[in-house]
This record gives sequence, structure tokens and C-alpha cells, in this order.
Amino acid sequence: MRLLTHNMLACNVKGVVNGYPLRLEAEIVAERAADFQADFLRHIFGRIDWKALVSAARSLPEEHRVVDLPEEADPSMLDSEEFLRRFHRALLEIHVEKGALVCPESGRRFPIDKGIPNMLLNEDEI
Repeated sequence: MRLLTHNMLACNVKGVVNGYPLRLEAEIVAERAADFQADFLRHIFGRIDWKALVSAARSLPEEHRVVDLPEEADPSMLDSEEFLRRFHRALLEIHVEKGALVCPESGRRFPIDKGIPNMLLNEDEI
């Protein structure tokens, strides 16, 4: 699961009001090269919850932790190739292979296995 995916997921358990952002608990992380596409990054930037991205990137195990993202970002930074490359790495090249996503309100854990988050709800959660 890429951090792009993490940024778009929320807890949909019945009764949960504050189900975003999910806390990321990564156990196994891999880095996979992806083609750099500056136009895609510029396009997706406005849809990214920056604080959630930075929090997830900094919560990774030490050998994959992304600490070179700024605390805050604004569209003017999209003119910097250095910024775009850092954004690209965090968003598209980090893959969580095993771990969990945890609802901030209910504590419900959604497992991640083989890079796929299981967001299926139990019958009583619908």
C-alpha cells in the first residue's frame, strides 16, 4: 500500500465520526522505484492531506522513515524539483507490505497484508 492510498482511506465503521486519518502501523516496508511524473504530483497535491502524509511518512520503521518532508507545504513549492522528488518518494515509492491501519476514534484495526489494506467491515459495523 502506497502512502497515496493511506491518504485517501478512512474508517467507515457505523457511528464513527472522526475516522480520518488512520494511524499507520507499518511492520514491513519496501521501496520500489516509480517513474517520476512532476505533472501528476502537481495535479494530486491539492487532494493530499499534507499533515496526514507527513505523519504517516514519519511513522515508518527507521530504515524507511521519510523525514525530509516539510511540516507544511503550499502550491508555490511545486516549482521546486527537489520538493517534487521528496513528495514523489513519500507518496509513490514507499510501500507498506505488512502492518495495520488504526481508526483514531474507535481503535478498530484494519490489517495490511501483502500490500493490501483489508477495510472490510464486520456485519455489526455496517
